[in-house]
Amino acid sequence: MIVFWGNDGLVKIYTRTGDVGETGLLGGRRVPKHSPRVEAYGTVDEMNAAIGVARTFLDDVEVDGVLARIQESLFVVGSDLAAPLNEEKPATVPRVSSDHVEDLEELIDRYQAELPRLRHFVVPGGHRAAALLHLARTVCRRAERRVAALADQEPINDHLVAYLNRLGDLLFILARLVNHRAGVAEHTWHATGAGCGTQPLKSRSAGTGGCSYGLEEPAATQDA
Repeated sequence: MIVFWGNDGLVKIYTRTGDVGETGLLGGRRVPKHSPRVEAYGTVDEMNAAIGVARTFLDDVEVDGVLARIQESLFVVGSDLAAPLNEEKPATVPRVSSDHVEDLEELIDRYQAELPRLRHFVVPGGHRAAALLHLARTVCRRAERRVAALADQEPINDHLVAYLNRLGDLLFILARLVNHRAGVAEHTWHATGAGCGTQPLKSRSAGTGGCSYGLEEPAATQDA
């Protein structure tokens, strides 16, 4: 049994009200657990957990601090999504604002300036924390798609999609930054012949065209 502390002390987290496949939104309305809104904030929760896993492998205190703040902000995203705007009396919850989006843009600009210029597609990997941040990035993109789909069906906060879009960009930058600061070379992908990506691995290894895989050295060695 999972428990948490409420105003009256220790409270059970299970209520048995979800046993028929429904859940309650902030404001009281009950919806199916597979509804687009629940799918959206559930994916945000999944991303938050993925970022938490990545942090356990981080040695960079600065990046860890940035990710800790992002995790806290994702609770704002989740509460925003769980509180529909089109209720008769919308729940009073923290909501994502333009300031949240601008904060991410400032971080992107700051850390991108520290990285070598990107010339090819990056193959996710390298340092374990970097690989996991790439994984969190893909979950973020899925969350962005889920929220965009929700926006086609009912009103949502206009800043939500923009926030998730910038967060996906930032997670990509932070994954590169972790590799860069750790001195781990990035694996890159780029086409060297027509039909790249359509030929089997056997053909590629035989040197008959297709795709090429290389290494982007950390800036310290590239600039030397």
